[in-house]
Order: sequence, then C-alpha cells, then structure tokens
Amino acid sequence: MAEIAIQVDRLAKRYRIGRQRPRPATLMQAVVGALRAPLDNYRRLRAMRHFRGDGADDPDQIWALRDVSFDVPQGEVMGIIGRNGAGKSTLLKILSRIVEPSGGRAVLNGRIASLLEVGTGFHPDLTGRENVYLNGTLLGMRKAEVDRKFDEIVDFAGVEKFIDTPVRFYSSGMRVRLAFSVAAHLEAEILLLDEVLAVGDVEFQAKCLGKMENVAHSGRTVLFVSHNMAAIENLCPTSLLLESGRVAASGPTTAVLNRYYQSMERQLRDGSDLAQRTDRQGSGLIRLTRFHLEDTSGQRLACVRSGQDVVFVFGYQTAPEYEGGAVNVGFTLHNQAQMLSRLFADYTGVLFRDLPREGVFRCLIRRFPFSSGHYYLEARVDVNNVVADEPSRPIGHFDVEQGNFYGSGHAGEPKLAWMLDGEWTADGFSPVEIAVMQTAEPSLYG
Repeated sequence: MAEIAIQVDRLAKRYRIGRQRPRPATLMQAVVGALRAPLDNYRRLRAMRHFRGDGADDPDQIWALRDVSFDVPQGEVMGIIGRNGAGKSTLLKILSRIVEPSGGRAVLNGRIASLLEVGTGFHPDLTGRENVYLNGTLLGMRKAEVDRKFDEIVDFAGVEKFIDTPVRFYSSGMRVRLAFSVAAHLEAEILLLDEVLAVGDVEFQAKCLGKMENVAHSGRTVLFVSHNMAAIENLCPTSLLLESGRVAASGPTTAVLNRYYQSMERQLRDGSDLAQRTDRQGSGLIRLTRFHLEDTSGQRLACVRSGQDVVFVFGYQTAPEYEGGAVNVGFTLHNQAQMLSRLFADYTGVLFRDLPREGVFRCLIRRFPFSSGHYYLEARVDVNNVVADEPSRPIGHFDVEQGNFYGSGHAGEPKLAWMLDGEWTADGFSPVEIAVMQTAEPSLYG
C-alpha cells in the first residue's frame, strides 16, 4: 500500500465579512463597545467549536471550506474541480501554509512547492536574471538548484535575449512565461498547482501542458486545480469535486467529472429564472434578467444548426443609481471540457449609453461556427469598466446540430468544436470549377 503524502481531516476555513467597526468617537461608544466585547468573543468561540454549521447565526461570516477530508497517496496526481467560489484555491492556500485554517488539520509528508499566483515576488526594477533567483528563493529553491536549472528555465521561457533587461520592460506575456518557468522547474515531493495552464498564449499553454505531463509521470505527488476539464482528465487518475466548500464527490476522474456535469445541468434547470438568482457579483447598476436564442426573424430556438445565423438575446434591468455610463456586455461559450470563445461588445467597437429602465441586448452571430454538441454560456455586464453583474455559473445552455455550414453538403469534422471557413483556389481552376469537381468526385472529399 502506498504511503500517504497528503492527509486532510475535517479541514474548515471561515472568513468574516461586512464592515469594520469604526473606532469609538465618544466615551459612551467606548463603554458600549467594552460591554459588548465578551458577548462578541463568546459568539466567535461558539462558531469555531461548531464550524460544521452553515453560519446562519452570524450574517457576517462565510465558510469557504467545511468538513473537508481526503487522502492522497504518494506519487498520485489528484485533480481538484468545482465552480468559482467552491473553495479550491482556499484549500491549496491552507495546504501551502499561506492561510491558517479555522478547524481541522492537514499533514503533508515531503518538501512542498506551490504555484498559486504566477509572478508573485517579481520586482520590476530587477533584471530577468535577478528575478529568477529572487522568485526561486521565494518558492523554496536553493541557490545551487537555481544555478543548475538556470539555462533550462530561461530556455523554456524563451526570454534569452532579454534576461539581463529589467522586468519592467517585459511584456505581460514575457513576465508570465518566465514566472511559470521558474515555478515549473521546482524540485519537490509535493506540488500544489492552481490554474497553471491558464497562462501565456496558446502556444505557451501547450508547452505548459507538456511540462505538467512530465511532472505527472515523474512520481511526484500533485494536487492540480483547473477549469480545463480536458487537462484534468488527461493528467489526473483521481479527482475531488468541491461544492460550496464541501466534498461532493471523490474517486476516479471520469466518475467525478460525470457528477460535476450532472450537477451543472441540474443547477441550470433549477436556476432558469435568471432574475431571481443570487449567485452573482458586481455593483448591481445593471442586472441580467433572462437569456434565450433567436433566429433572424425573432423566433426562439430550442436548437441551433451549425452555419445558421443566430441572435443571442440578454434581458436586463438598470438600477435607479445608473446614470447613463458606458455599458459593455459580453459572453463566453464553453463545453464540458473548456472555454471555447468569448465575445464582448467592445471587441467590435460598440459600447452602450443612456439605457432605459429595462430592455434587451442582442448579438447576431452569422453562420454559427460550432459543430454538433452541448454548450454552456456565461455572461457579464460592465459599467464604466467596473463589473455590474456577473453570475458565477452559466446562465444558459443549448445544443448544436450539424448543419450545412459550408453550403456544399459536407458536414465538416463533427469531432472538432470549431469549423473554419475559407475560399480555396488552385492554379488553372476557378472556385466554381473546383465546386464542380467536388460534386463530380465526392469520394475525394468524404
């Protein structure tokens, strides 16, 4: 039986929210505060003893984690999944000894390395070389280790030409690549990784995934938090699902992912009335109230055909405090594995002003390019570059069936999420003659 590398027993973390009490301005306020102090202390101690409660007796507290228990054998790679706010990052911060738990205990057997926030500790006035040593030290590496791995770190980041340039002159992508590279070359028995694949451009993300695959097969114990379900499924034999700070499922990754998808579907059905949902953040100056899809004639769509013109419709209401500021609205589309696309109004050069008390935003997508499958939609509204409304989970989902995207009768590649369009030519033939060839010789194309 494998030795246990990480043992977590009834771990809990409580945060106190609300306004900080002001300092007493008068003698009377000081006396009242002193008289109330024992009662306040009693309430805090009572909450600590009963950390498994839901906090209903104290409106100023929130439980990020409650009664979390699990074991990770040495050499195992475990995925941690869940929606935003489920407690994933809090769990890793406690295990990294950055945050003190409110209850329970965690035992980690081995040298720990954590990558929670890429770039923490970089100093803009120091060169890339100096920051490699500084960041490596902050992450627990000895100077000899950095010396030994320095060339490999710089080569992986692709910043050889600028390694002796102050980091303040780096692009954001260069800083991210160098920071990840330092952390990715740590030598430790236990690695705690939080969304490390969400850095840099697409090419560098693929490079990161390859590095994480090497780590996963190196015999080290890894806890890997990610919203990239494809990476979780590929890298992690076992996974843990957190919901509202509690363990909802654990075991083989395939079974845990199925539970996660079922939970997402169930909450979408149960929370169909967007106007009444409370899982949202933002100023509230504008709130999304409903969502549906239409065709260009205004008919609601239960299903979308690839290649069809589709209108995304978002109902909204403005608050009395809204005074006509610049409004930006957008959405992201994703499947069960990962985010696929994002589109905001300002991407197309559009912002809205002086909106009425209620109305709708419409976004027309011509020749919808997704292949057949099931997709989820998240949305956000900003006012003057400040979030006004952002539900924490999807506000809608829909199915796409294969359509005549290319207008040629060819279905494309159903296994791929996206379909690309293009105009093909060949020397000696016009596009019309190529189309005739495709019709005459279908076996060449399908």
